Amino acid sequence: MRFGTEDLVVRYAGSARAALDGVSMSVPDGCLYAVLGPNGSGKSTLMKALLGVVRIRAGRALVDGRDVRTWTRGEVARAVGVVPQGEAIAFPLTARELVGMGRYPHLGALRGEGEGDRAAVAHALSACDVTDLAGRDVTTLSGGELQRVRIARALAQEPRALVLDEPTASLDIRHQMAILELLRASADSGMTVLVVTHGLDMAARFADRMLLLSRGSVAAEGAPAEVLRAEVLREVYRWPIAVREDPATGVPRVTPLRSGEATGA
Repeated sequence: MRFGTEDLVVRYAGSARAALDGVSMSVPDGCLYAVLGPNGSGKSTLMKALLGVVRIRAGRALVDGRDVRTWTRGEVARAVGVVPQGEAIAFPLTARELVGMGRYPHLGALRGEGEGDRAAVAHALSACDVTDLAGRDVTTLSGGELQRVRIARALAQEPRALVLDEPTASLDIRHQMAILELLRASADSGMTVLVVTHGLDMAARFADRMLLLSRGSVAAEGAPAEVLRAEVLREVYRWPIAVREDPATGVPRVTPLRSGEATGA
């Protein structure tokens, strides 16, 4: 599944400037694509525009080459698994029940789970290392445990694409790496994965391509080495930053410096 935008403009009511101002980008099939940028740069708004949940003032947001405004909610729900940055859970649910909600776009309102649905849920629980949490009330889970359950819900949907907003928030190092390796493997198997993140180094390790936003506009787009350049990052983040190649991985390593430190390479 492909995502893209063409000169996309989104402006929220009452805002003095556009949240997205002429953004164009392209996410090919089977790509792990990272969207980066400071707070307020438009990352989450871009995700919402691609899902058709914010008003587009100009330009287009494309899903598989079609304007997202021509997709029904049901079509999007069956094709794209979504993990938003946060959500309120209004009534008691076990972790297994929450993950099982990922099957709703396929089941509809009346049909109960079948063998294939139960298998999809079990696979998602295992993939996110939360099988042992299945019977727990989600209100008793830690932030990291709940995040992994929410990602499992998206995987249980068996979508053609995943869109995730800060998927490793609240996770310890082991589970950060496990989730990112899971997303990388999903992309390698043909699923398109779009990740909104503040984690520049993690994105450099796992992403095929990146989009760097600054105040609603595109600051850079391309492979990690093309985007994570010190002079670009210093301007976008307004902070001294050094970038060096990691000798162990060969990918860029971003180091924020103390105020007044020499920036070096």
